[in-house]
Amino acid sequence: MMKNMCVAHRGFSGKAPENTLAAVRMAMALPFVRWIEIDVQLTRDGVPVVIHDFTLDRTTNGHGKVKEMDYESIRRLDAGSWKGRAFRGERVPSLDEVLALASGRLHLNIELKTSGEMYPGLEKAVIDLVHSAGMRDQVVLTSFDAGALKQSKNLDPGFQTGLIYDSRSGDPAGKLEELDCSLLSISYDRLNPGLVKLLAGRGVKIMAWTVNKAKEMRRLAEMSSDIMICTNRPDIWGDTFLEV
Repeated sequence: MMKNMCVAHRGFSGKAPENTLAAVRMAMALPFVRWIEIDVQLTRDGVPVVIHDFTLDRTTNGHGKVKEMDYESIRRLDAGSWKGRAFRGERVPSLDEVLALASGRLHLNIELKTSGEMYPGLEKAVIDLVHSAGMRDQVVLTSFDAGALKQSKNLDPGFQTGLIYDSRSGDPAGKLEELDCSLLSISYDRLNPGLVKLLAGRGVKIMAWTVNKAKEMRRLAEMSSDIMICTNRPDIWGDTFLEV
């Protein structure tokens, strides 16, 4: 049996509305899901909320930018109906709610969705909540934004961080070392055996996204059993790796 760890991307986002408590609960119901990836931004009044897009339009019945809405206004939105009637009334959760649900049961990859000075204070707000939940050892903070990763390390040098990398060129291994990151989050089609071997030799964990087909899951597993497989469809992971 392959041992590549299953990471539910935005929860069980293949069947439930992404980044909602419904998606988290559905992923948690599968005993082999040990990790969940979520995205976090700040409301206008400084509350970390779990949502991917910088705007509300795609995944809620609201409009406009997340950063221009206060928490109570975002809480009134429907974040589930777009995925199906069964999810009508599902809300955009606060990070606090997801931490409470996951504490002691799951590890979380929390992506800091920011760029430059978009969300001053995001790193501190997230780290403070993780500490309050007693989940420092269950969380890795990831981001495309190097500044967010540097600020996270400034606030808590021992906090686990990971670089999200989506380029076919460049030096991801060198960038990880520069930023003192222990994880590389990378599109599965950017991975090759040479990079995997190099990072393994440096003790860096690899999370490959977003892998929704059994064929690609098997290809990654053959490359290395240590590659974490981030998927919208953890059920397919189960059918692939738990088959008799």
